[in-house]
Amino acid sequence: MAFETLVAAFDTKEHATAAVNALKAGGFHSDDISIFDHSRLSVGKDVVGVAPKHAGLWQWLFGSDLNLYEAKVYGTTIDDGGTVVSVRVPRDQVAQASGILDLHYPIDIHDRAVTSGIAPAAHVEAAVKEIAATAPLAKVQSVAVTPKLAQVHSDTLRLAEEQLQVGKKLVETGRTRVRRFTTERDVAQDVTLHEEHAEVLRKAISQPAELKDIDWADSELEAVETKEQALVSKTARVVEEVSLKKKGDDHVETIHEKLRRQEAEIQQVDATGKPIRRA
Repeated sequence: MAFETLVAAFDTKEHATAAVNALKAGGFHSDDISIFDHSRLSVGKDVVGVAPKHAGLWQWLFGSDLNLYEAKVYGTTIDDGGTVVSVRVPRDQVAQASGILDLHYPIDIHDRAVTSGIAPAAHVEAAVKEIAATAPLAKVQSVAVTPKLAQVHSDTLRLAEEQLQVGKKLVETGRTRVRRFTTERDVAQDVTLHEEHAEVLRKAISQPAELKDIDWADSELEAVETKEQALVSKTARVVEEVSLKKKGDDHVETIHEKLRRQEAEIQQVDATGKPIRRA
């Protein structure tokens, strides 16, 4: 029975691990699967003292017919923290193993070589055509994914839903301000005032006095006239005290909101793409 070695490079260790588990679930023996990462290719491991970017390392592992740009992509992937996985499979199971590896997002070696400047596009395209012409796949191939493989396949749809969480925050709704200021108003009050005026009184005397009783000296009488005037004074007293205090009360408010939820719709189709109706 003829065997072939398939090689896939992964940017993350998680994708590589998932691919290895899927290969085992698909019926490929663990002895035929090899994993290469930076720790394995370090000094003191399986390959001693050989840098991952050394093209001879990968040609020694996968054959001398390995293209130089492919070896460089593998080395660069390892240096960047990625993982290279190889699996030895019978030729009639190449498509099945390739399909399993392709499910776990491997690096497109040819595209990576061009985009990273490892090799010119013309060189890569010529190499791809040569590989396709010299190494055709066997006619009988099986690419079905087994139920066991489906259980370990890491691609999942995560369904999310929103949950309502109502909190509270303090906001300013207004202010009450009490200001003291002074005003004036007109007032009137009646008061009784007393006045005193002099009044001259005269009366006739019918009994003439003796000549000797007459005082011929000048003389005068004087009376002081008075009156009361209103005297205004003002006194102040406290008539009222004004203060502020806050009074709190609680009320219940109903919050209305829309929450989003993701649902999964499962549809099975046949080989032609038509939906399958189950009874």
